Amino acid sequence: MHRDRKREEEKPAGGLTGPFGIAMLKVQPHPDYPPEEGRYLRGNDFSPVAVAIVLNTEAENIPEWIVQLVKAGVESGAAISGTVQTANIGIEKIICNIVANTNIRYLILGGPESDGHHTGDAIKAFMKNGVDTKKRIVGTDALSPTLYNVPKEYIDRFRSQVTLVDCQFQEEPVLKEAVRSCIQENPVEFRGQELWDPGAFPEPPYSGRLTWNVTQPWAEPGDDGERAAKQKALERIEALRKKQGLSKF
Repeated sequence: MHRDRKREEEKPAGGLTGPFGIAMLKVQPHPDYPPEEGRYLRGNDFSPVAVAIVLNTEAENIPEWIVQLVKAGVESGAAISGTVQTANIGIEKIICNIVANTNIRYLILGGPESDGHHTGDAIKAFMKNGVDTKKRIVGTDALSPTLYNVPKEYIDRFRSQVTLVDCQFQEEPVLKEAVRSCIQENPVEFRGQELWDPGAFPEPPYSGRLTWNVTQPWAEPGDDGERAAKQKALERIEALRKKQGLSKF
C-alpha cells in the first residue's frame, strides 16, 4: 500500500497532520462520485474508509442486523458503506465507486459469507491475487468471479489504492473499531494490521460506469470446454435460422 503524503506547507484540505508532523493531502472526489448505484449509505467524502457487508439473502429480505452493520460503518466515519452480494457485478460496482474517490484507502469487509456466491472469499482472493488475463479472480471458488465490465486499469488502481481490512464474521463493535482505526492520524494496531489515514492516493480519480459487456455473468462459460460447447450450439442455432429463412435479429 502506498503511504504518500504532502508537506505541511502545501496546506492540504482539512489541515490533517499524520505521523512525524507531515500533513495529509485530502482531495475532492470525482464530480460523478459515486458513479454506480447500489445499496449503500454515503458518509464523509474525505474519509479513508469504505465498508462492504456481504449480503447472503434476497435484497427484499435483508435482515436488520445486516442493515445495522451498514449503518455502523457510516456512523463510525466511513466514506461509504453498503452491501455486496455477487462476486462479479457486485465487486465491479465497488471498484468503480472507490476509484472515483482517491481519499478511500481501505476496504473493510464485514458480514457473513454468501453460501451460493462466496463473495467474501472472492474479495479476499481479489485483493491478494488479482485477476488472470481473462479478468477472472485468481484463487477463489466463488460463483463466476470474473470482472468483465471494468477496465483493467480500474482493477490495477483499486488494488494499488486500497488495503483490505478483514472483519468478516465479526460483530458490530469490531467493525466500528476497524473504521476508527483507519481514520486515525497516527498508526494504531488492529488485529495484526497497522492502520492510519495516509491521505489521498497520489493520482487523479477515475470515473466511469460499468461498460456492461456481460449482463448475466453467471451464464458465461466457466472454461474452454464450456466455451467451445456454447460456440457449437450457437453455430447450430444460426444454421437452423438460415435453413428456415429467419433473420438473426
